[in-house]
Order: sequence, then C-alpha cells, then structure tokens
Amino acid sequence: MTKLLEVQGLVKHFPIKGSKLVVQAVNGVSFDISPGETLGLVGESGSGKTTVGRCILRLIEPTDGEVLFKGEAITHISQRVFRRLRPQMQMVFQDPYDSLDPHMPVGRIIEEPLTLWSDMNSAQRQDRVRELAAKVGLQKELLEVYPHQLSGGQQQRVGIARAIATSPALLVLDEPTSALDPYAHAEIIGLLIELQQTLGLAYLLISHDLHAVQYVSNKIAIMYLSMIIEIGNRDEIFRSPQHPYSRALLSSVLYPDPTIKRPRKYVLKGEIPSPIDLPAGCFLYSRCPVALPECKAKRPQLTDLGYGHCVACLRVTEKDALGTFDYSARD
Repeated sequence: MTKLLEVQGLVKHFPIKGSKLVVQAVNGVSFDISPGETLGLVGESGSGKTTVGRCILRLIEPTDGEVLFKGEAITHISQRVFRRLRPQMQMVFQDPYDSLDPHMPVGRIIEEPLTLWSDMNSAQRQDRVRELAAKVGLQKELLEVYPHQLSGGQQQRVGIARAIATSPALLVLDEPTSALDPYAHAEIIGLLIELQQTLGLAYLLISHDLHAVQYVSNKIAIMYLSMIIEIGNRDEIFRSPQHPYSRALLSSVLYPDPTIKRPRKYVLKGEIPSPIDLPAGCFLYSRCPVALPECKAKRPQLTDLGYGHCVACLRVTEKDALGTFDYSARD
C-alpha cells in the first residue's frame, strides 16, 4: 500500500537565547501512516509528541529530516508551494476554545477554510457549512452563536468541522479530548471513528490518554525524551510491550472494571534527564531496572522484532532479559 505520510529522521532543536545550547525536542523520529490508518503517538509530557505534529504540518520548521506526503518531499519546499497542500493536511488542537476566533460566529469559523482554499461561491459555502455541521453533530442553530456560548464538546466539534471542511486526507489530532469532560470525551472519540470510516481519513493521534489511543489506533509509537523507543501494531504493543519505558507507561493505566487483572507495576526510579544535556547512550539508562554498563555509552537503535514491531533497547533480543509482561487477562 502506498504510504500517505512518511517521516524520516525528523529532528527539531530549539535554540536557547543567549547561549549555544539547544533544547533537543525531537531526535531522529521516523514512522509512516497509510491512507485511512491511525497512528497513536504517546508518551509523557515533554517527550516531543506535539512538536512532531507541528513539524509535519510546517507550523514550526524542522531542524533536519524529511517528511513526505503522498510521496512528495515537503520539508524544504517554500511556504508558497506548501500552501497548496494545506487543504489536504489539517490539525485539531488540544484546547478547542483557544483554537477558535472568539470574534467570529461558528458558521464563519467553519466557512473560513472554504473561503481560503475553495472556488465555491457564497451559497455553495453556506450549503457546505450546514453539511459539515450535520456531520459533526452540531445543530444548525449553533452556526449563529459564538464559541464562548458553546460547551467544550461543542467547541471541539466546531474545530473538527473546520478541519474536515476542505476534505483532507490527514488529520493531526493533538490531544483532542484532554480538555473535555468524560461524557464529551467519549462522544468526540466516537465521532472521530465515525468520520474516519465515512471519509477515509488518516489520523496522527497525539495523546497521553492510553485508553483513547488503544480504542482508535491501528499502530502505536511510544516516545521518550525526543525519540521513538517502541513502535508496532496496537494489539502487540498493548499485549506485550518490550521496552522498559513502554512497560512502565502501560502498567500505570487504570481500568474501571475491577475484574480486569492489572500486570505488576513496572517502576522506573530516578530523574528524567534534561533535554538540554541528553546522555550519550540510552536516555533511560539512569532509570532503567535492567540497564547494563554498555547502555550508558551506546545509544540503541530501533530493532525490528518481526511484523514491524520495533524496539530501541540493547537487551531486547536477549531471551528473558526483560522478564515477562502478561496482558492476557485483558483479552
């Protein structure tokens, strides 16, 4: 299958004013997304997830690496040339209210990308706005109100309607449910799944919400301190994570069903290294319970364990080196 999005060795460093130091936000991230597929990009705050999404859409410029969209390299093309791709690549932001213009009514907010990127006349745009509102579950009466008059869930529906207005192939979803209450959270997840099925959208779902990621995604990529340390099929990652950090992250998930047996918590101790002064070897070395002396000096690369399940750990190919991690009770 032809890949819709290919990210190859993406790097983003932020210079610190007044010094020669940089914040290493993203270091050599690579992955791909096929049409109609969802990749869940997870990790704790500060891991670089959101920076990856913003680099892909050129909201910030990458330091190095390459991004290909439908086979076309887009990282170094001019903003003028990139503008023609904007309708095909859209973003849904974390805070729905902050992403909406408070001085514009909902209908105009949804119409704005059509005004910028379509040849529709006014009547056609209005018809399209009403169609989009219906797709995302907004009553037509709400097209006349302003964002502050909406609930958080309704605001996010407006953001989604605006994002799909130009019929994009890819949506970057940056924590799309983190600002919502549980009921609205569930509704928005259901809406995203429905839209993907009906419109054939591909998603890059950036989130720390592992329940949502597990429910929506086909593939999972786990980031730690600017790097992807494990990537693979959703079921394989959740059933049998292989990297020590992945195990610690997934063992912290709480489930409301008391009949579900949780695996023994996999604990990491110590402080997270600074992204300004990252270690020469494995970034997890100082916190890892199975680290070897060579882990301090040698930085692991992603190793393919088969079927596209890749892990960046020097010990991952050693039999029983990491012990077992059984999630079978959840199947």
